[in-house]
Amino acid sequence: MRFKDKVIVVTGGGQGIGRAIAQGFAGEGGKVVIADIDTEAGMESEQIIQARGQCARFIETDVADETAVKLLMEVIERDFGRLDVLVNNAGISYKGNILTDPVAQWDRVVGVNLRGAYLCSKYAAPSLIRYQGNIINIASTRALMSEADSEAYAASKGGLLAMTHALAVSLGPAVRVNAISPGWIEVRDWQKRSRAETPVHSFEDASQHPVGRVGKPEDIAHACLYLASSEAGFITGINLVIDGGMTIKMIYAE
Repeated sequence: MRFKDKVIVVTGGGQGIGRAIAQGFAGEGGKVVIADIDTEAGMESEQIIQARGQCARFIETDVADETAVKLLMEVIERDFGRLDVLVNNAGISYKGNILTDPVAQWDRVVGVNLRGAYLCSKYAAPSLIRYQGNIINIASTRALMSEADSEAYAASKGGLLAMTHALAVSLGPAVRVNAISPGWIEVRDWQKRSRAETPVHSFEDASQHPVGRVGKPEDIAHACLYLASSEAGFITGINLVIDGGMTIKMIYAE
């Protein structure tokens, strides 16, 4: 119960990695606020946690909208009186052709993934400073390596890593700020019920990872719990890559 009576906001906490993070903090006594633009997913996530006798509240939020983010933080201050941990997890992916795609696609991806994390950090900062809190930014190994047609996503996640160490300096020593870069994390079975699937992986899928398996959302949740705890009190400004070793494995064309 490392987070008993602490208040934690998980953006994008309705499904996928965010749902696992929300459940992880709730399971350790936290009062979890699920901020998500998807009402169906957010309500489901809230209900799952509450059914376990734990504390969760869903607040519909578009993190790219400054007014919505300000309102989110005002509601948290009014109803909970404090904020201890902000997990900037909300994000959207997009693959498109730089030669033909409208700039609006870039703007939306960067708006959610990077601007959203900045806005949430900005408006959460006063309470986090007051309560010696934490920010955890969920980035991606795509900040470090790329596939074709992923410019907006890669740039947004790369910017998130840079913002992480900048915030760690700006908000320290009161607030610790760290990033996690997940690799291949299987989330199909962590989606909202209307779109959830049972994943199946091949031997080749698993063997790409030195640990011998594809990642699970729980792998990221466990790391969030550690980084936000007092056990990680001397850690700030880092990027923790959690990818089963995939990015350190050399692959040669046959």
